[in-house]
Amino acid sequence: MKTLERLIANKLLQIKAIKLQPANPFTWASGWKSPIYCDNRKTLSYPLIRSTIKIELARIICEKYPETTAIAGVATGAIAQGALVADLLGLPFVYIRSAPKDHGLENLIEGELKPDAKVVIIEDLVSTGGSSLKAVRAVRNFGCEVVGMVAIFTYGFELSETNFKDAKVPLTTLSNYNAVIEEALRTDYITENDVTILQEWRKDPANWDPINS
Repeated sequence: MKTLERLIANKLLQIKAIKLQPANPFTWASGWKSPIYCDNRKTLSYPLIRSTIKIELARIICEKYPETTAIAGVATGAIAQGALVADLLGLPFVYIRSAPKDHGLENLIEGELKPDAKVVIIEDLVSTGGSSLKAVRAVRNFGCEVVGMVAIFTYGFELSETNFKDAKVPLTTLSNYNAVIEEALRTDYITENDVTILQEWRKDPANWDPINS
């Protein structure tokens, strides 16, 4: 496992941005039962972790997408971190709403994005890829090129990987589900039995039954 993936996983667990509760599952907004919950907005409250994430996201953009001319953050979780990255890189920043405003100019993209811009989209979390790729479509519909997406964390669902491949969007994340499980096991946050449950959940999260796991 790559060092950075484990480092970020450790920090996310440490500040409870990621929580693992195989014995007492969470209920997501979608209605799914899940042994994991992730809220990466918590990282903004910890200056050292916030800076680490900002620097690593910016490094990836410099290395993989040197042609980038603008940064976009997906509302609401990636607005602050996206702005921090854009500031570090000295690039324009916009953010993408989940839906257009119902008043005024009815903007979907907030800020000034120039047509033909080469955009990297920042996400805090990737699950199925639905909301992330909706943001991609908004930028493309505006006449800009999405050169890639970078995110703090991904669950690594097979559906997500398929969706990104079909949309032809390269995705790079600082950490991932496997890294979190390995780091949680190493630090005795979870047991080997918990690992089995966590791995079973990811195979079919929409139909996972915690009672029979």
